Amino acid sequence: MEPRHWPTKEHRDLFETVASLRTRDEVQRFLRDLCTTAELDAMAHRWQVAQLLDQGLPYLEVARRAHASTTTVTRVSQWLRRGEGGYELALRRRRRRRA
Repeated sequence: MEPRHWPTKEHRDLFETVASLRTRDEVQRFLRDLCTTAELDAMAHRWQVAQLLDQGLPYLEVARRAHASTTTVTRVSQWLRRGEGGYELALRRRRRRRA
């Protein structure tokens, strides 16, 4: 079996497709067709954890508020600190939009 590389051609095609969507409604419709509700719930859950961590809350408080395991909180926190910068970019844009 050939090792998987990040990102694959298929990943890049998906990212380009998502980037081509123009409105929140288009993104919602595409993601709903692409993902199961469980997959969307999991992504929304991780996003909630990221937002709570961004507020500076302790892990246990984030876990309590988001009804998440401390393992999930730790994983999201690791991606916030050492990921590709996607969480931070999205969080920064959300903060600007709310200001």
